[in-house]
Amino acid sequence: MQIYLPIAEMPVSVLLILGMGAAVGFISGLFGIGGGFLMTPLLIFLGIPPAVAVATQSAQIVASSTTSVLGAIRRDALDHKLGAILVAGGFVGSALGVWFFAAARRAGLLDLVIVVSYVTLFTVVGSLMLKESIREFWTKRRGGSVRLRRQAGEHAAYLGWPLRMRFYRSKLYVSVLPILGLSLFIGFAGALLGIGGGFIIVPALLYIFRVPTNVVVGTSQFQIVCTTLVALILHAVQNQAVDMVLAILLIIGGVFGAQFGARMGRHLRAELFRFLLAILLLAVGLRFALELVLQPQEPFSITVQEVRQ
Repeated sequence: MQIYLPIAEMPVSVLLILGMGAAVGFISGLFGIGGGFLMTPLLIFLGIPPAVAVATQSAQIVASSTTSVLGAIRRDALDHKLGAILVAGGFVGSALGVWFFAAARRAGLLDLVIVVSYVTLFTVVGSLMLKESIREFWTKRRGGSVRLRRQAGEHAAYLGWPLRMRFYRSKLYVSVLPILGLSLFIGFAGALLGIGGGFIIVPALLYIFRVPTNVVVGTSQFQIVCTTLVALILHAVQNQAVDMVLAILLIIGGVFGAQFGARMGRHLRAELFRFLLAILLLAVGLRFALELVLQPQEPFSITVQEVRQ
């Protein structure tokens, strides 16, 4: 069954899009991430224009992450205070990301920026997570103990910067400046690449700020919902790149998949959680790296550029 996408200007299989939405929604609920880091590449590989894929995917991220946030609230697995700080920085980052997205699109460099950014981010973050998870697994296998939280006075210097705040649910007493910087970057990357940013914020909260694993998932999803919603509205108003037909199909599949993923994620061991997420990031990064080195099937393309007098 085919349906025509008015903004993407191409027909797609309804069952295929629903299946993709459900699969990515499942992964989103399982790992506590927005799922955009996987859905956006899949849409691009399917032939959806990158600008439309990035902007439209934001709607699916909001829908699937909202269900995960509601589940985290019911389980008391959300640090509201930490989430509010993350959202504040994310709003600024999202606005800057949408502005840069529009500028790169006008310059004809958007596709290259998206591919290079995916390769860089996914390779760096995935490699660091894989190294940490393997080290933790090997230490436990040899009978040693792994300290996931630092001892008093052992924290990094930047966590002791001014404007320190206590987060009781996350057992933290740190400066809000690095938290704001992290959320600003995530908001920028999310708006530019059509990702929720969970694959960045989850390992950052785990390894840099040492937030407990059961709080990380709900708190990251809360930040993703708020900042991605802002990016979605800005993309729709400023860039007119949101395809609502595609968005509705992705949302329907994603909402169902996220519920099953969230249930399974509660039974996933922390070290296995980190290992699987690292492998997933590296796999997507490798796929985009191939796009840079392989010769395209169509070496030439014709596009219409808008020229302003």
